[in-house]
Amino acid sequence: MREVISLITLESLNLYTLFPMIILCAGALFIICVDICKKELSRNFYTCVSMLFLAAALICVVSFGDKNESGFFDMITIDGISKLSQIIIIAASLLFVPLALCKKEFFEHKFAEYFALLLFAAAGFLFMVSTTNLILIFIGLETASLCLYTMIAMHNRAKSIEAALKYFTMGALASGFYAFGAMIFYALSANADINEIFLTLSMNNFEPLFSVILALSMMLGAIGFKLSLIPFHTWMPDVYEGSPAPLAGYISIAPKVAAFAVTVRIFEPFILDGVIWAENIFYILAVVTMTLANLMALVQTDVKRMLSFSSMSHAAFILCAVLAGTKQANSAVFVYWMLFMFTNMGAFALLWAARNDANLYDTRFQHPFVKFSGLIKTAPVTAVLMALFLLSLAGIPPFSVFWGKIYIMSAVINDGYIVLAVIMAVNSAIAAYYYLKLIVYMFLAEPSEKDGKIYVQNASLTVSAVVGIAAGITLAAVLLVEPVMKMSEYFL
Repeated sequence: MREVISLITLESLNLYTLFPMIILCAGALFIICVDICKKELSRNFYTCVSMLFLAAALICVVSFGDKNESGFFDMITIDGISKLSQIIIIAASLLFVPLALCKKEFFEHKFAEYFALLLFAAAGFLFMVSTTNLILIFIGLETASLCLYTMIAMHNRAKSIEAALKYFTMGALASGFYAFGAMIFYALSANADINEIFLTLSMNNFEPLFSVILALSMMLGAIGFKLSLIPFHTWMPDVYEGSPAPLAGYISIAPKVAAFAVTVRIFEPFILDGVIWAENIFYILAVVTMTLANLMALVQTDVKRMLSFSSMSHAAFILCAVLAGTKQANSAVFVYWMLFMFTNMGAFALLWAARNDANLYDTRFQHPFVKFSGLIKTAPVTAVLMALFLLSLAGIPPFSVFWGKIYIMSAVINDGYIVLAVIMAVNSAIAAYYYLKLIVYMFLAEPSEKDGKIYVQNASLTVSAVVGIAAGITLAAVLLVEPVMKMSEYFL
């Protein structure tokens, strides 16, 4: 025993692989400690501190370069998937934090814990994408999820508390699915590492088949919840509706990127190994989610709920790349996420700027389509920027998301999924309708009799900066997409 203990050195643990998570956890603890010592500090201070720690974590991730390393008893894996996912998650967090500095100070922004919870949530997501160990993935998943539940409830509105409870209830069910699936995998392989589990199952010719299918089904239920795949999507529209717009935008990106990284690690080996039933499950799930999400988005009367179904469709679109499983497909996935992140956060930031306490246009919704009637006349800059983000989400060239869709469809076609590519193209055409519907309201309808000044009620310099950055990248995507693709291939 003494000999074994003596072999464990600090160098062998390679704690450097944990630095991004350590930085974020240290930042969260620092915020809590400062708040205990000095209560009267403003949200400006906590916003700046949060951004500093997030920037430090981002620099740490980028410094990994193209090196693939493992650490902490091989439970932490720093590879291409890990590095690209961490970059997107931290970048989304950096876009989200400044939106707290809107003109009006909302209830949650009065508490330092809100900013600490964000850093803990980001750290949880980083743990999820930086390991192949089922136990550590579960710890990261629960850490991030519990933080998000609390952040939603802190908005202190009846709908926010309802949304947090729904998210928590469905999240608990998903955690049960994950734990049950992980238990079966461990029983079949006596290992908690994803790579070792797959190796053991393939050596046994995936027998007993019923147990393997059951384990994968449980995992798919857990991952499907985070990706809001049908039929695991029921929580999503209500959670988006009850959450503050910036947090809804963040939920549409960070948890999904983390879930996709886990999806690639768990399911892609089965598909690449030619397991037909696994491939068929993913094929059906992607097509059904993509199609039904678009059809449900068509009948929405609230912009935020429409964007929730839209993000479901985008998640299913990206899921198609998992079927291909090639390096080109994986690179396309991360390019898509990077481009989608800026566009979607820009759209939700504009909704945040347009927020008002009184539901002037609808008894239930804060952002009904009618609210944006004639926006080009009452707030032309807001109308043009929102139209830019909507055209990008619709995949209209030359805006950013178009290039992500082209890369993914190209990877799918190159792998022989011609019919799937046609279905993706048809769904993109369907999606264009509900995006253009809002543009028609903004540019062709007559302004509402309500006060048009509400469209910029919460706009501030920082909110405008986030929208400006998002709009700039959405417009410049034609110049940026090739370097982003090369960076993705470099890390992978």
